[in-house]
Amino acid sequence: MTSPSDSPTRRETPVTTQRAAWLSLVITGLIIGTAFIAVYVGLQRDPAPSRLPIAVVGDQLATAAHAGLGDAVAVTPVTSVDAGTALVHDGDAVAVLSPTAPDSVRLDYAGASGFSESGAARQLVAGFARQAGVTVQENDIVPLASYDSRGLSAFYVVFGVTLSSFVLAQGLTAATAKVRLRHRLYAMGGFAVLIGVVAATVAGPVYGSLTAPFPLLALSLILLSAASAFTTKALGAWLGPIGIALAVLTLTTIGNATSGATIGVDLLPSWAQAISAKLPPGAAVRAVNNFGYFGGSHTLVPLAVLAAWFLAGLGFVLLRQRTAARRPIAAEAGR
Repeated sequence: MTSPSDSPTRRETPVTTQRAAWLSLVITGLIIGTAFIAVYVGLQRDPAPSRLPIAVVGDQLATAAHAGLGDAVAVTPVTSVDAGTALVHDGDAVAVLSPTAPDSVRLDYAGASGFSESGAARQLVAGFARQAGVTVQENDIVPLASYDSRGLSAFYVVFGVTLSSFVLAQGLTAATAKVRLRHRLYAMGGFAVLIGVVAATVAGPVYGSLTAPFPLLALSLILLSAASAFTTKALGAWLGPIGIALAVLTLTTIGNATSGATIGVDLLPSWAQAISAKLPPGAAVRAVNNFGYFGGSHTLVPLAVLAAWFLAGLGFVLLRQRTAARRPIAAEAGR
């Protein structure tokens, strides 16, 4: 007698494995993993400063600094310490170098520029001082928040928001047959607001790691989430799995590695400097740090970059939906 579990209606339908189905996933995973390791580890190998912006007080010291430091530093001559300090507080210079006596100089630097940038400025000036036979007095005039001792909080917050937004968009792309487009768009928009507020709350008032005013911090992270999610959705809608892989490479891998949060922008290779501020993670890091440490200067462009990625992603998603809707109509007309 046949048991119910052996009934033909209860048996599982045999599945035939197609090589292309798993092989493409394996290759995509290898490409993403290799790119992630190559970019992150490669950028850490030997970062070297290139035109690191330093203000120098007095023509004589500026000329000597330019000759002694070469292309590693972009010297901006200023007439007074106050003028140089203003540049540092606005984020236009990493440090200001000024003479204090015939045999000594003072370096006022922004620790909030990041350990790599401020460390490079201190190291370069120390070498210059040794060659010139003078001593250096150092002073951190824009220090990092006390609960962000390594200056990495912006990186982790931006990475977390980018990754979570990507995962949501990837899942919604896979659920196209089950979730209507407008509901997918509402989900991504609502999630952007929620994750932006939550991340800003945790990193700001709760932990005190990011010092940007809460509304501006939340706004920056909301725009980052929207840019990441809608860009991922657009790439997935137009290119399928290849588009999702491209989103991983562009946003979570290259975008975060070149954001300037772990390695200062002025220590990145030229190709990374060229794209850093144009990708959502780099734009978000600039907005968060500028709002937090540099009086909100130069934040309009980063916010505009984030908004542009969000609007472009939304536009391409809607365009894809419109294009797909026209196909059945065209097919009917051709019959």
